[in-house]
Amino acid sequence: MHALLDCIAQLTPPTDAGRLFHGRGGRYPGCEHLSLDAYPPVLLLTSFTPLDTASLAAIDQALQQRFAALGQTLNWVYQQRGAGAHNQLMRGTVPQLHTVSEGTARYRVRLLQGQNHGLFFYISAGRAWIRQHIQALREQGHADIKVLNLFAYSCAFSVAALQAGASEVINMDMASSTLALGRENHQLNQLTGAKFFAHDIFSSWGKLKRLGPYDLVIADPPSYQKGSFVATKDYARLVRRLPDLLTAQGHALLCLNAPELSSQFLRDTVEAEAPALQFIQRLANPPAFADVDEERSLKVLVYQQGPAPQ
Repeated sequence: MHALLDCIAQLTPPTDAGRLFHGRGGRYPGCEHLSLDAYPPVLLLTSFTPLDTASLAAIDQALQQRFAALGQTLNWVYQQRGAGAHNQLMRGTVPQLHTVSEGTARYRVRLLQGQNHGLFFYISAGRAWIRQHIQALREQGHADIKVLNLFAYSCAFSVAALQAGASEVINMDMASSTLALGRENHQLNQLTGAKFFAHDIFSSWGKLKRLGPYDLVIADPPSYQKGSFVATKDYARLVRRLPDLLTAQGHALLCLNAPELSSQFLRDTVEAEAPALQFIQRLANPPAFADVDEERSLKVLVYQQGPAPQ
């Protein structure tokens, strides 16, 4: 746990939300179960194995010392992950309506509820790519840019797309509760042009096709969620639908957050199920999520419909 304590001793709380310590990447032996995130003005410590009282006390003491030296108020939450998630406020307070920023975007988060908090940091490079891609389309003269956001969760991709100049974003997710959070995020950022559908994606291809075609389709599914999506069997079902949803030169942003599956799994799936899609690039993960084995980390692949660019 020394690497985490060293990080705490040197940290300066950021103004934007983000990861501060990524033990899950395997670069800090003995800390593989730990991560520390900033959701200003609150820090969140997550452990994938239970921490004993002495360890929690040592972390609390380190945080108190650092924040006292900085002259700042300490607020922190501990989440123990396992079969479920247990969230505990350790010190300070959490805002009742907790809003964090990522660049120009604002997002509502909920640190004391459930396993996921409303904003996934590991996919921030995907949000940045979406902004750049849509801005580039607009500079090329595209005035009506439609985006389909599958497995939308709290619709952070949609916020990024609309802020960059997309005309319309269709957000679809089975969970109406997370889509409600998505609506809040659009209201926070004073955005219009988003639609929200609490549907099973695999039962909605007809509706999605009628609402299209799309200049960009985004898919960030869970790697294994019984009754919703299992990557090893369901990614093929998803990919084979993409050519019918995309415009002639449309792009797809495909995400795979499964350590046991490599990027080649996803590339092979696309080649087999949608050969009309051409591989463009794999996005680099944020530096804060550096991993000893990039094939175990998040895979984000960009594809384009039609011939590959020369």
